[in-house]
Amino acid sequence: MRIERERRGWSLTDLAAHSGVSRAMVHKLEHGDSSPTATLLARLSGAFGLSMSQLIASAEMQEGRLLRKADQPVWTDPQTSYVRRHVSPPGMPLDLVHIELPAGAAVPMPAAAYVARRQLIWVLSGALVFVEGETRHEMDEGDSLELGPPSDCIFKNETSKSCTYAVAVLRSS
Repeated sequence: MRIERERRGWSLTDLAAHSGVSRAMVHKLEHGDSSPTATLLARLSGAFGLSMSQLIASAEMQEGRLLRKADQPVWTDPQTSYVRRHVSPPGMPLDLVHIELPAGAAVPMPAAAYVARRQLIWVLSGALVFVEGETRHEMDEGDSLELGPPSDCIFKNETSKSCTYAVAVLRSS
């Protein structure tokens, strides 16, 4: 995050203003004094015009066409314990992410996480409720959904079993 901020010539205050995350929290995150929740990470990546996957992967991925499972960046949300694994190699115009959403978990995402991106959700196992603005989509194994115009969203697992889904993000450039 610090590297991306400095690459743009932004101060901590600039990033805070662009993301809506406090300057103090940005400082804590950059220094490893705190771990970001999914919502914070979405706000920060949105401020940079990046997907969450791009921001996470930029710090952890090696170049190449083959991305072995052991080398795929994995991030766990400290608030909900949801796990996201970036599975697409760097340099592709598509980010492919594998997500495990624990039973009973809900992960809100701000509209900024969806600006200038086309995204598809595909449920691999279990059931997912995706709330897109005022619209509620109930999805079962095998169902897919193309996201609409940017709006605040919530990924929910309202069942007693884990849900696994993939998110495909088409980069705008």
